[in-house]
Amino acid sequence: MGTDIILNNIRKRRFEKNEMTQQELADAAGCTRQTIVALEAGRYTPSLGLAFRIAMIFGMGLEEIFEYGGEA
Repeated sequence: MGTDIILNNIRKRRFEKNEMTQQELADAAGCTRQTIVALEAGRYTPSLGLAFRIAMIFGMGLEEIFEYGGEA
C-alpha cells in the first residue's frame, strides 16, 4: 500500500473567509502556521481531528475542504 494523497482547497477557503491569514487559521485550528503551509502545499496529511477543526472553522463539511486523491 502506498501513501494516501489528500487534496484540499484550504487556500481558496481562507481567501473566501475575509482573506484569513495562515496564522489566523492556525491559531483557530490549534496548530502551527507551518502546518497550514504544508497542508496547502500538499506536503502534509492532516489528522482526522485537525481536518474536522479546519472544516468547522469554515462552516463546511469535511468533503468541501478535503478530497481523497488516491494512493501515491
